[in-house]
Amino acid sequence: MRKLIFAFAICAMALAGTDASLADGYLTPPKTIVDILDAEPTPTVTPSPDHRTLAIFRRRSMPTIAEVAEPMLRLGGHRINPKINGPHLLRITTSLALKPIAGGRERPVALPAGANLLSMGFSPDGKRLAVGVVRPTGIELWIVDVATGQAKALTGPTLNATFSSSGGPGQTPNACDWLDSSAELLCSFVSQGRGPAPVAPAVPTAPNVQEYSGRPAPAATFQDLLETEHDEQLFEYYFTGQLAYIDAATGRRANVGRPGIHNLASPSSDGQYVLVSRLKRPFSRLRPSSAFAKDVEIWNRAGQVVRKIGDLPLAEDIPINGVEKGPRGYRWNAAEPATVVWVEALDEGDQRKKVPHRDQIFALKAPFTETPAEVVKTEMRFDSIAWTDAGVALVTENDRRARRTRTWILDPGATQPRKLWDRSSEDRYGDPGDPMIRFGLGRIIQTGDWIYTTGEGASPEGDRPFFDRVSLKTGASERLFRSDNQSYETVEALLSDDGKRVLTQYQTKSEPPNYCVRDLNGGTRQALTAFKDPHPQITPATMNRQFVTYRRDDGVLLSGTIYLPADHKPGQRLPMIVWAYPREFTNADAASQVVGSPNRFTAISGASHLLLSTQGYAIFDGPTMPIVGEGETANDQYVEQLVSSAKAAIDKASAMGIADPDRVGVGGHSYGASMTANLLAHSDLFRAGIARSGAYNRTLTPFGFQNERRTFWEARDVYAKMSPFFFADKINEPILLMHGEADNNSGTYPIQTDRLYMALKGHGATVRYVTLPLESHGYSGRESVLHTVAEMLNWMNKYVRDARPKETTASR
Repeated sequence: MRKLIFAFAICAMALAGTDASLADGYLTPPKTIVDILDAEPTPTVTPSPDHRTLAIFRRRSMPTIAEVAEPMLRLGGHRINPKINGPHLLRITTSLALKPIAGGRERPVALPAGANLLSMGFSPDGKRLAVGVVRPTGIELWIVDVATGQAKALTGPTLNATFSSSGGPGQTPNACDWLDSSAELLCSFVSQGRGPAPVAPAVPTAPNVQEYSGRPAPAATFQDLLETEHDEQLFEYYFTGQLAYIDAATGRRANVGRPGIHNLASPSSDGQYVLVSRLKRPFSRLRPSSAFAKDVEIWNRAGQVVRKIGDLPLAEDIPINGVEKGPRGYRWNAAEPATVVWVEALDEGDQRKKVPHRDQIFALKAPFTETPAEVVKTEMRFDSIAWTDAGVALVTENDRRARRTRTWILDPGATQPRKLWDRSSEDRYGDPGDPMIRFGLGRIIQTGDWIYTTGEGASPEGDRPFFDRVSLKTGASERLFRSDNQSYETVEALLSDDGKRVLTQYQTKSEPPNYCVRDLNGGTRQALTAFKDPHPQITPATMNRQFVTYRRDDGVLLSGTIYLPADHKPGQRLPMIVWAYPREFTNADAASQVVGSPNRFTAISGASHLLLSTQGYAIFDGPTMPIVGEGETANDQYVEQLVSSAKAAIDKASAMGIADPDRVGVGGHSYGASMTANLLAHSDLFRAGIARSGAYNRTLTPFGFQNERRTFWEARDVYAKMSPFFFADKINEPILLMHGEADNNSGTYPIQTDRLYMALKGHGATVRYVTLPLESHGYSGRESVLHTVAEMLNWMNKYVRDARPKETTASR
């Protein structure tokens, strides 16, 4: 017996130095949190172009892990479900209803029971609504008659929606797009007679080889890329589609051209032509599908090529901060029957070259036989172009290094543009807003000489959304509406072109977002929807919050929101969690601008840190962590500014009598996870940390990350100093590491967390490492979400709430 006891003791001593045992199965947080997460979210709403109807989509809060486990192929930067030839993971839409904006009952639309929906939008005249109905073997096109609420299927489960896959780079069009006539749609279908999918060889037939010689070809660390010849065959098989016109009334189908890999198929305004981008080999194994070789062409309705815009090679040699050579940004001029517009770089796509103009915009009118005409040249890099109802073009250009953005007015027939806006792209206070677009037609609404803009309305007192009209003749603006200081109300759509009646979304601290009709002349607001609070269990806690401003040591003004438990008593000091995400700025004035609003309803979804406020924690949510430096130098003082911002946040909460400064934890997701590990490595401000889906070794993203655009070879010291992996021996506070095993975010490969865990373990740190099967950068499955929250709560309870008082506080 003595020998047996001795053996058990030896085993116990040995086990004391090993990893903590993993729990059997998924964990579940307290019932209060489960109920909050399971509640049906506030519906999503789409207004019709004719201002008469709201489409209301209701959905389930989370898919199950079984739904997340549906088959997935990761090809060319896309994630698809091969069973349906569409996106791998969809929002779980449970119902569709139509609501008259003029008033009246909400009318449910009868669709197949249990079917999930892909919204494809209203017809331009607002009389029909297209939806994709997801079946077990594919996606069907259904049309809803808005007047009657009746729905019918126009196709079988044969739509090809692979380019609509969530998270896909570049163009991600709907499987179907309405023509301006509202009588037809242009859709992509699975090719008729398509045989079985290519089968991977049981035995490799050759090694996979990549070779390059030529001009530098820096590449970011994209995910889900093609890796083998078999991947390329699968990409061709699933992404090849047949374009066809579908009559919205009869379902009659007329094929357009031959099958191809169409990552763009856009009908002209008059419906007589299609602008097509058709991918072809060679495919890239370094970049997503947007960089593949392609032909850009204009087809007639029969699918015949009437003009080739470009034969573009593989785009693997794009400079950092640069653009591809040749035509890009091709689109139709929405104000003309059939005029195609595109952009070409005048600096070979290289921002480092000194040239008088960066880009040149071209236009070509039907029948596309003439030489393309120059529209305008831009001194900075082209950003966007849009046309008003009267054919006036608004052209926006950006200079990343100077952080400048300018918008120009180009009148029809004019050769010289007039400046409309010129400002720092970091200046939230001076943002004039975005022009309002005519739904379904893609044009900027113009009435006389005026257009309308909406914006967040950032100000020293927080965001107060606005609605303006802007004169295209003088550039002067007139404020038509501004949200009051007790609510957060945004203008969503015009209900009359004179801007006197608008559709708004209204919310307060205690009231969830709902839609209203606002008469700006009479000053009245009439409720249109009455969506209920999805989580009344937590709303009292989210109402018990304080929007605060404070300064760090160098004088930069910071801001954030502190959430308190519903039963918090004044003067009661609580354990606190700081949850943040750093941002880069070129100057202190921009960094000091207040971010956020004290009047928004707090909608809880997913594995939110705010859920821990139900368990007795103060949550300092989104305290600004600005990293300031001229040009591209902000990160030169990353660590120092990060620690200073974190200390200022703790000092503020402590001075308010809210936080116990001896019991503060820190957490973040993605770039916030890297922040968390760096704060634990370079300070003793926190008792523990939570780092989810982060990147911790910047040498694994050597051609830039986040807003850092210098390469590793240009800024070796910065990359090293910003890599908590290099300082794993300095992390002596407990840290919880979590990562989705199928992370699709650029740069946050799961190996980033795997290697940090091994480094911490090698130095005897207190660390727990949780990987979530099947999960991407954000966690979707119900079981995964509940488990994540349970892990976070358990970790903070053990190492922050129940932590013993610090014996010493030593700086590092």
